[in-house]
Amino acid sequence: MAESWLPLAGVRVVDFSMFVPGPFSTAILADLGADVIKVEPPRGDPGRSYVPVQFETENRNKRSVVVNLKDPQAADIVARLAAHTQVVIEGFRPGVAKRLGIDYETLRRHNARLLYCSISGYGQTGPWRERPGHDVNYVAAAGGLAFPGQWRKAPARSSLPIADMAGGAFAAIAVLAALHEGKGAYLDLSLFEAAFFLCAMRHGLDREVDPRAHLFPVNDVFETADGKRLTLGILEEHFWQNFVQVVPELADERFASDAKRRANGDTLSASLEAVLRRKTAAEWQRLLEEHDVPVDLCVTPGEAAEHPQLKERSASERGYAKFPVWANGRRGGAITRRTPQIGEHSREILVELGFDDGEIVEFRRKGVL
Repeated sequence: MAESWLPLAGVRVVDFSMFVPGPFSTAILADLGADVIKVEPPRGDPGRSYVPVQFETENRNKRSVVVNLKDPQAADIVARLAAHTQVVIEGFRPGVAKRLGIDYETLRRHNARLLYCSISGYGQTGPWRERPGHDVNYVAAAGGLAFPGQWRKAPARSSLPIADMAGGAFAAIAVLAALHEGKGAYLDLSLFEAAFFLCAMRHGLDREVDPRAHLFPVNDVFETADGKRLTLGILEEHFWQNFVQVVPELADERFASDAKRRANGDTLSASLEAVLRRKTAAEWQRLLEEHDVPVDLCVTPGEAAEHPQLKERSASERGYAKFPVWANGRRGGAITRRTPQIGEHSREILVELGFDDGEIVEFRRKGVL
């Protein structure tokens, strides 16, 4: 396999976050070569048990140290972590980091050039700053559940935690921008605003927007004769013309242009549903691919991983998906570590920070570790 592209080699990140947004952000940084130290409470990141598969995937390439941040004696460990890192990420509600002694003002005393990113539901300021929430709340409040995702169906939640993962990605982008700027920074990222940014990019801010403006009846998901689901990606006129060669009964004047297809969308969508149920998914794939019509089967990520296209581009390794960019012929990211056990690297990390075995034993005896 070709050498991996690891542009963040030499950058250290201390991650105090839990669940999805922060760990997803630091997974991106770790994949690109950063040394990510995951600081977990004595019982571990609750994400280990809430959604174990996502915890497993987004905490690869990291090292875990357990520190009881509620113990005042943890301050020495926190100080050395701050002094020996470039980036800190936390994901608590506003005010919690300060109570734990890991807030920006405390840590920057040990490292004036520290890049510190707080990821919270609604941001560090504003009337909702302390409001509880999770991904579905942020997405709904931001406008992401107001519009449908299919022509004749009601709005539905995605299986992906949109705000959490988009917020994590935006945090990684902001950290990289701050690293490029080359000086200390405090970054305040709101998951609500991350979702709002996506929604506004897609739908705009017109309060009277057409709820179907982003939909096309021929760009949708349909069930086939064998109960599988196919996606048609017909937007451009030439794809429609190719499609009606396969299904000539839809070469109807009511559907002769994009405007007409949208105007008669309910009728067309129902007709497409009936037509697609006549053949199996495999039969439709063969026919439509032969006629250059965008078509794909709805599969699981595990099934997708076996696709020759993803195999050719080395999209996964050791059971994990890899960072999806190539740079100058090198695949971005590498899977160098499996997901760590709770506190697996505690001693290793503390030795790197300059603590000796006697001090480490004492930390353990007092319950700091």
